[in-house]
Amino acid sequence: MRSEAINYETLGKISDFISSSRELDDASEHIVHSLRDIIELKGCALMLLDRKTDELKVAASRGLSEAYLNKGTISARKSIAASLSEGPVAIYDVEDDPRLQYPEEAVKEGIKSIMSVPLVLRGRPIGVLRLYTAEPWEFSGQDLIFFQAVAGMIALVIDNLRMYRGLKASIDVLKVIRPGLKPAKRTLHE
Repeated sequence: MRSEAINYETLGKISDFISSSRELDDASEHIVHSLRDIIELKGCALMLLDRKTDELKVAASRGLSEAYLNKGTISARKSIAASLSEGPVAIYDVEDDPRLQYPEEAVKEGIKSIMSVPLVLRGRPIGVLRLYTAEPWEFSGQDLIFFQAVAGMIALVIDNLRMYRGLKASIDVLKVIRPGLKPAKRTLHE
């Protein structure tokens, strides 16, 4: 179903899933679950970049074992690094590609192909979306464009949810400082 699932209808479903959450954890879970199920992937992971350590941290995953997820730290410089700086990277055969940080673990996990798509916000990478297949997949140009669109939506949702969380925290602080604070009355001229 993979190729047939990469269409506007699927893009709409994914958009609905990721825009329906108000919490980053919920949105991340919706994203990986819907992508894995709709596109029939072996696994899917959303990883966010930790700028302090230069590591990718798994925010959510589906279809990947705990052993694979806990294989070691994921260096943004070693693990398909080009996807953060140059755009999507498609790996047809995990057994024969030097760009993987943990190729033996990928083989043990039953992964054959991987696509890594950067999450970019205002020109800066904030993480990656990783798609894993159990059968070799020759990702087409159309596949790359589709997943770039999905990654762009994800980056915007992450940014919006982070801003929402920040605003909510600011409001909570203001409530502590001024417990009796009431919203300003609107006038007809506003």
